[in-house]
Amino acid sequence: MSISKSQLKIITSLSQKKYRQKHKLFIAEGIKVVNELLNSSFEMDTLFAVDDFQTDISSDKIIRISEKDLQKISNLKTPNKVIGIFKIPDEKPVQTNGITIALDAINDPGNLGTIIRLCDWFGVSQLVCSKDTVDCYNQKVVQASMGSLTRVSIIYMDLETYLKESISPTFVADMHGSNVYETSLPMEGILIMGNEANGVSNGIKALIKNKISIPRFGETQQTESLNVATATAILLSEFKRNIL
Repeated sequence: MSISKSQLKIITSLSQKKYRQKHKLFIAEGIKVVNELLNSSFEMDTLFAVDDFQTDISSDKIIRISEKDLQKISNLKTPNKVIGIFKIPDEKPVQTNGITIALDAINDPGNLGTIIRLCDWFGVSQLVCSKDTVDCYNQKVVQASMGSLTRVSIIYMDLETYLKESISPTFVADMHGSNVYETSLPMEGILIMGNEANGVSNGIKALIKNKISIPRFGETQQTESLNVATATAILLSEFKRNIL
């Protein structure tokens, strides 16, 4: 079976956020990511798969296509047997327990996808994003999250309002903050990570007293900064080390 023009039009449109929001749909590619989504609470709309892709789901929701057609709708250099169209779920309410990561204007899809995986790895169930953070249903974010998108609640909201209303202890990653290795960290709280180029905005910094940094150990001390996902991993590790 070949892909119809109407199907091709919708699939192509989902590369843009406004159409993902309009249709309440997003794309996932590849066996691992698609299977993670199929085995989660996410609801599938349609699967486009080559003949040798095996799955237990109802066949009436699978459209079998050729490798050539798969190449037409894929964003990967080497398409991997299946592309899934899934429904965007409703956002869950904000929780106040545990550790929450808050992201201020993260632009890079790869960074967001990696941070979602880090939350999953470290048992952080909630990620609060500023409204100008990249969409978590961007296809590159979905790929980079490698299925962790199914296990982390992601909420987009006005970050300043969220922080003003929160009663949890709050920490912001800042190059001029206190050494994280010498800082007493709570078992529950909010960790704010900032934009790749500019860090956390001044408006948000002004709200937060607790600023923490990762010290440089290199002899030249010339490295300007760490990648935001790398910094998130180090800081999350320190928060979690306190509860062992």
